[in-house]
Amino acid sequence: MISRSLLRENAYRSIRDAIVDGTFHPGERLNDGELAQWLGVSRTPVREALTRLEESGLVQTKPGRYTMVSPLDVQAARAAQTVTAAMHELAVREAVPTLSADEINVMREANARFAAALQADDVDAAIAADDEFHGVTVTAAANPALRAVLEQFTPVLRRLERLRFSSVSGRGSVALHDQIIELCEARDVEGAAAAARANWMSLDPRTDFGLPSDPT
Repeated sequence: MISRSLLRENAYRSIRDAIVDGTFHPGERLNDGELAQWLGVSRTPVREALTRLEESGLVQTKPGRYTMVSPLDVQAARAAQTVTAAMHELAVREAVPTLSADEINVMREANARFAAALQADDVDAAIAADDEFHGVTVTAAANPALRAVLEQFTPVLRRLERLRFSSVSGRGSVALHDQIIELCEARDVEGAAAAARANWMSLDPRTDFGLPSDPT
């Protein structure tokens, strides 16, 4: 029998992934009964999942009125971007002193797959390879607090990166990844950490994704 915690986690990940990959569109209304039927679970894990998704900014709710997929907007993207960039900077700083040659090779191979996926306009493969690339230092850092923060805010940026990786601008990330690899291999902790931060801060919600400007 599947435990309640596993049902809750599965519901959360399924709805989150459907928002990130565009199955559920920005502004789309979400009905917990329909979601429960789609997932084959009761409404309880769905409601708990929607609460978590609201905390991360992927869902907006008006109690008693509606629950909807959050629209893409500059302010939310920048807030998630700043936090995510800082966490990856920290992960690299903590990981570099102990990174093995095998782990650096995993980063290099992931970046090669990332470049090939972009060339083939395979956004899903690009996202997977990018996750693997950055996941090396996150795993090596072995910092559960860092992982928890990334788990909450990375999906907000992944929605945007799907747009970037389907455009020519996304191919600049390959060179940024190469720079991170070289600095990690040279054991340049501060240089690698700064490069990791720069990689995530290179996303521009307005120019890369055509989002409306910040409200004035």
